[in-house]
Amino acid sequence: MSGWDVDLTAIPPMEKESYIKKYSIESRCVGGQLPRAGVVIDESSGTSGTPNNWVRGPKERAAVKYALQTSVHFLVGKQPVFFINAFALGPWATGMNVSMSLVDIAILKSTGPDVSKIENTLNFFGPNYHYIISGYPPFLKALVDSAKINWEQYNIIVFFGGEGISEGMRGYLSKAFKKIYGSYGASDLEINIAAENDFTIALRRKLTENKQLYDKIVKHGTLPMVFQYNPLDYYIESNKDGELLVTLCRKANIAPKVRYNIHDLGHVLRLPELKKILSELGLSLSDIGHAQSDLPLLFHYGRADMAVGFYGCKITPSEIEDIIFKNADLANQVSSFSLITTEDKKMNKLLILALEMAEGKPAIKNIEKVSKIIFETLKTLNQDFRESSKMVPKGLEPKLEVYAFGQGPFAGNDIRLKKHYIQSR
Repeated sequence: MSGWDVDLTAIPPMEKESYIKKYSIESRCVGGQLPRAGVVIDESSGTSGTPNNWVRGPKERAAVKYALQTSVHFLVGKQPVFFINAFALGPWATGMNVSMSLVDIAILKSTGPDVSKIENTLNFFGPNYHYIISGYPPFLKALVDSAKINWEQYNIIVFFGGEGISEGMRGYLSKAFKKIYGSYGASDLEINIAAENDFTIALRRKLTENKQLYDKIVKHGTLPMVFQYNPLDYYIESNKDGELLVTLCRKANIAPKVRYNIHDLGHVLRLPELKKILSELGLSLSDIGHAQSDLPLLFHYGRADMAVGFYGCKITPSEIEDIIFKNADLANQVSSFSLITTEDKKMNKLLILALEMAEGKPAIKNIEKVSKIIFETLKTLNQDFRESSKMVPKGLEPKLEVYAFGQGPFAGNDIRLKKHYIQSR
């Protein structure tokens, strides 16, 4: 051990296949059994397969509650807030835990992801409250698009989770919300491991503006979300494949996790290390913004499998999202998208970008023009795609398909759950 750094490499990583599925839920608890009372059982959404159950004891929930309340106070101060929880309620980890954690410090209404309920709430209580709305990004986008609200009258901050967003999406949501902050967590671990703040958002934007800084920090070829976290609660490493290994440091957890791999790509950078990188480029922290704490930074790139391969390049959903939401016409018409890989009869690999129109919106008329805009813009964002495009045989270029709301590959989508941005046929 050196300072706060410990060597845990002698301990094999935990993951779903080798640990969660291998051992019973009771055997993974301290003492080999579930406590008789005070336990809350959460369920993962099952987007990556069969849903799993996760147990949380009273001391653990108290620690999460304190962390969430601290995060809210850190970002908005201790002024009274009206908190609207639009995360999915029921057995899923985030929704009920958020409500239970914040009811003590806010006026709380748990609507779940229901546009009409939130619209009615805002209209009924009016613009004189300081609102916070929490939810998944796709739902927040649907709320902005369809709720009959004069957003300019309201002071609303948004907390999102479940997936990252592009800066294009953040800009789009900013037409309704004053601030947009993300939180990183997982049903397997905890719901609020790390969080965005004004400094981390400014740093992320700086990465898009300064190629030298981007090249020194970014490791996986796509813009990461940038968070800060408490190293006393979580010890975070990266393995040789760039996947995060998270150790829960609190003894209160009844189902311990040591070097747990949820197969997210990411890495940690401490603030002194960031200062050194900035200094090498003739920059300082003040060129980015005011860092309110010296907590370490977590750069998170999403799921390790959240990219599609196409002729030697990788395309991520965040790149497509950024293109869509920086195009005013597309952002207003498109509800969702999916990258679909398939093969033709000759076993040639094909890539399809499917767009789902927003509910009630007509189909895009000039698909060829829109397709050219999207894929030409992608070449400017993704150097590997630009180069690999030169190798694609004529007739096998990426294709754009457009579907009505809830049709085709978007049939059966549940707004309460995370989107399927990558599919196969």
